[in-house]
Amino acid sequence: MIETKGIVHFTLSVSDLDLSEAFYRDILGFRVVQKIPSVGMVFLASGDDYVILTRSKTPIDPNPGNEIFVHHAFRVDVAAYDDAIAHLRKNGVEILFEEDRRDGLFIGRQAYFHDPDRNVLEIIALEEVAAGYGTDDVPEDLSPFSADRKG
Repeated sequence: MIETKGIVHFTLSVSDLDLSEAFYRDILGFRVVQKIPSVGMVFLASGDDYVILTRSKTPIDPNPGNEIFVHHAFRVDVAAYDDAIAHLRKNGVEILFEEDRRDGLFIGRQAYFHDPDRNVLEIIALEEVAAGYGTDDVPEDLSPFSADRKG
């Protein structure tokens, strides 16, 4: 078995590199580390973590409608969560779903929204990483989102 030590980066497909770079930089506060326009890549940093935006040659549609299951989550300080939501809304970003999760694995307030290519992103005011559900404790009809979510 390989023993990995963490995630170095993940790549997000985008259709318009400049538009997406501006969104991740200006709306989410990522720092541009490097650009490689000839291959359509922008390397960004969020804290100590990295994301690469890569121009896609195929259509991007990871979730039908306002589905949010396929998403990428980014941590914000608990005290900064309300300001982060206000900043998103001020910049015309629609919040698809928001909750204050008290069960499962990742505990804290969280909100889901689209980037310019409909990739679903989450910000979470992560309070703790909990035990989650034991394999024998997971209800058959469990949704990772609140019971009142209509999706």
